Amino acid sequence: MDTDLHAPLGQNRPPGRKKRRLPLGRGLAGLCLIAVAGFSLYGSLTRDTLQKTAPLETAPKEAVPTSTGTAAAQPNDGTMPHSGASSGANVQRNVTGDGSVVTMFTPRPRDSDGPVLIDASRKGQDPRMAGLPNDELLEDSPYGRLPIVGADGLRPMDQYARPWSGAHGTRIAIVVGGLGLSQTGTQRAIEALPEDITLAFAATGNSLQRWMQEARRGGHEILLQVPFEPFDYPANNPGQGTLLTSASADRNLENLHKAMGEITNYTGVMNYLGGRFLANSSALEPVLRDVGRRGLLFLDDGSAAQSKSDVIARAVDAPHAFADLQLDGELQTNAILGKLDELERIARRNGQAIGVASAFDESVDAIAKWSAEAAMRGIEIVAVSALVDDPKHP
Repeated sequence: MDTDLHAPLGQNRPPGRKKRRLPLGRGLAGLCLIAVAGFSLYGSLTRDTLQKTAPLETAPKEAVPTSTGTAAAQPNDGTMPHSGASSGANVQRNVTGDGSVVTMFTPRPRDSDGPVLIDASRKGQDPRMAGLPNDELLEDSPYGRLPIVGADGLRPMDQYARPWSGAHGTRIAIVVGGLGLSQTGTQRAIEALPEDITLAFAATGNSLQRWMQEARRGGHEILLQVPFEPFDYPANNPGQGTLLTSASADRNLENLHKAMGEITNYTGVMNYLGGRFLANSSALEPVLRDVGRRGLLFLDDGSAAQSKSDVIARAVDAPHAFADLQLDGELQTNAILGKLDELERIARRNGQAIGVASAFDESVDAIAKWSAEAAMRGIEIVAVSALVDDPKHP
């Protein structure tokens, strides 16, 4: 054998066979065929297994309805009953040609007497729509559009409430009333007061709908102030449409509804004066009953020592709150700040407190200043709806 010992290793080897590569197209085609075959085999085995474990009755090729009714009805097929989350819906179950069961839900007519889902978690309103009323919570009357509870159980008190944190800290609600009586005072209060402050509009005011929309767009929760008879009436007359102890219940409800028709988007009613009326059970009871029936709260401003609003509100299941302190009995900024400090002490002792004031410049300035400082002391300023005694949410 001739061998060159001086040649580098491997250079005298005969040329080897080149590896043959499949064309790219053929390789992909083969992989696809293998994948298709694998899926077909898996599907066949799975279908056979399912048919053996859970056979379905033979059904016509066209869909056949198997059951209809409402979601509140209890099924009789041995399965767990549905909860009431879809109560009020029509339910239809169809078996298709391949044995699948298709369930269809459609709403029932509003005027039916079937169950209705009440979503108690709905609270507050989209800020973009805050100046517009929810038409489902209004009814037409000779006195304008009046608030009502919606067909789904939603109350105006919930729809127009200002949301809050839900924390268990010290909470204070401040209500500034008398808006609508002075145009410049109303505008200044809406612009200067923090959005956490609740605003109360006097039913006898002017341009109420325009001011209501501006306040709501500014984030405020609002109340409607209705004039009640004071002890020194008529020497002290709260204004046209005052609810009187000498008037019939129908007459007082008529005046109440006239006031309610002035604006929309309020969470409740607040008295304006009314020491004599609040102390008269027979006169007050029909009014608070109507307020509660319409899904509104009632705020007693605390000015009447003999007021029976708390007792009557509990008796008629009306949401109710009682103010702890009048803040501007002395119309001087430092005096009002002192009252606000006293309100804070009440809130720290009881967990919450409500203060009321009027839309005077001194009151607005003091409340705006104090609110900013209170937040740094861990006080949460909330709307009045957050502090009511609500029989539906004890």
